[in-house]
Amino acid sequence: MAVKIRLKRMGAKKSPFYRFVVADSRSPRDGKFIDEIGYYNPVAQPAELKIDSEKALKWLKVGAQPSDTVRTLFKKEGIFDKING
Repeated sequence: MAVKIRLKRMGAKKSPFYRFVVADSRSPRDGKFIDEIGYYNPVAQPAELKIDSEKALKWLKVGAQPSDTVRTLFKKEGIFDKING
């Protein structure tokens, strides 16, 4: 089973809100997931971003692959610095 860390879209039309979820790569974007590790609100000024870094590191060490957007946000938060250092 390939596990991915990706964004799950929530919120109303024209005001998106995302949750970071760990899910099977075959499940739909807003479908079933394994674990929730944070949220991202791009509408707020400045954008809100909260990630449980311990859970994120645990899943990355086990082999979960982040999506491109999630990888960028993890780098912004410094989570990849913690895994390498």
